[in-house]
Amino acid sequence: MTTWTDHTAEHPISLTAPSGIDRAAHHRLDEAWLAAAWSHPSTRCFVVSGGQVLIDETPDGRTELVMTPSFEAPLTEAHRYFLGTDEDGVSYFALQKDSLPGRMDQSARPAGLREAGLLLSPRDAGLMVHAVGLENWQRTHRFCSRCGERTVIAAAGHIRRCPACGAEHYPRTDPAVIMAVTDESDRILLGRQVHWPEGRFSTLAGFVEPGESIEQSVRREVYEEAGLTVGRVEYIASQPWPFPSSLMLGFLARATSTDITVDGDEIHEARWFSRDELTAAFESGEVLPPYGISIAARLIEMWYGRPLPTRGFV
Repeated sequence: MTTWTDHTAEHPISLTAPSGIDRAAHHRLDEAWLAAAWSHPSTRCFVVSGGQVLIDETPDGRTELVMTPSFEAPLTEAHRYFLGTDEDGVSYFALQKDSLPGRMDQSARPAGLREAGLLLSPRDAGLMVHAVGLENWQRTHRFCSRCGERTVIAAAGHIRRCPACGAEHYPRTDPAVIMAVTDESDRILLGRQVHWPEGRFSTLAGFVEPGESIEQSVRREVYEEAGLTVGRVEYIASQPWPFPSSLMLGFLARATSTDITVDGDEIHEARWFSRDELTAAFESGEVLPPYGISIAARLIEMWYGRPLPTRGFV
């Protein structure tokens, strides 16, 4: 029987490693401090657009966010978001624009989180996930849900205020559970969603509903999607997932039944795999592993006992 012990400080899940950035939320309402930080020569900023940023390779083979001093930044006022400071006192800002800027050297390229999150340092990945989450929310929550008036940006991008009724709106985060389900024979359950390509399998997942605990959500989702009952539920780790606004809560769930009945609406196919069966399926191409950036890949790896095969981006 597999022993599930995880130390995320030793083996952090992608997008959860310590970034070294202090979000310094106490400065977000201090306009004088923000103005001084923006004008400081050490301040760095980058553009985010449509969930993408510019990344570039350094001469020593690392991949970095393309950042510039604030005095070289594209002009913008309202869509400038303060992300925090590092241990050296450098402040970081993201600028939301309709498109990414061009680069004279032509070496930089646009990338989204699924690619860049695997390549960037913990600092740059942390900055990017923060910026992408804010951009997603800002683009889709421009009007007051109470009275319908257009809202204005406040708190350095972390609040939208309604000038008509005074309501304040905060970035939306939707809790979702994602679970590696195993049975008494220590097989793992993997499923394929209806809109996924042939061969792509992953762990089951779903959103937490109002008035529901996360353990109840795990059991409900597994039963709804695969027709299985679940007993023990063990929390493993979480992962910010701004696609567009989720926080993934990762679990191990022990099934108390094994006869699969997929719902056909969300899950098209679900199968039990032993380790040998999953290895053979990877080698034959019958099963494609999840992208390495996802907590799903990490949950499967904890059961599998070694890294999953890597997938390219096309």
